[in-house]
Amino acid sequence: MKVILLENIRNIGSIGEVIEVKRGFARNFLIANKKALYASKENISEVEKIKIDLNKKDQERKKSAKDIYEKIKSKEYIVKKLSTENKELYGSVKPTEISKIIYENDKIEIKPSMIQLKEDIKTLGEFKVDINLHSEVTAQVKINVLPADSIQ
Repeated sequence: MKVILLENIRNIGSIGEVIEVKRGFARNFLIANKKALYASKENISEVEKIKIDLNKKDQERKKSAKDIYEKIKSKEYIVKKLSTENKELYGSVKPTEISKIIYENDKIEIKPSMIQLKEDIKTLGEFKVDINLHSEVTAQVKINVLPADSIQ
């Protein structure tokens, strides 16, 4: 299915580009999240008219992403979880938990979908986590998982 992108998306394309994607991806993600439109003649001409506007909005998003990057780059966040004697966690540390901790510490809202875990965090220790703030801006933070003293 052909769609026109309304914003820059990493590994897919840039604003105004007409791309071919799978039907489900187009309907369920791109169009549902207002990141793309169906590639009809009317929509193509409409996007050409508002392309400059879309680029300005994208630059503003990129600037705010860089501001957030400067605040959180190479920071360390501490997560306390219950663990066994051999340093395995009961459960794992999820992106929603990481976003809550960042918000509590720095008052910066980061959606859990922006957080990319390299591997599941199921043990105590230090882990590096990538945060995709924008298609061109990625921050890396350190998550230090410590044992909790007791059940909270």
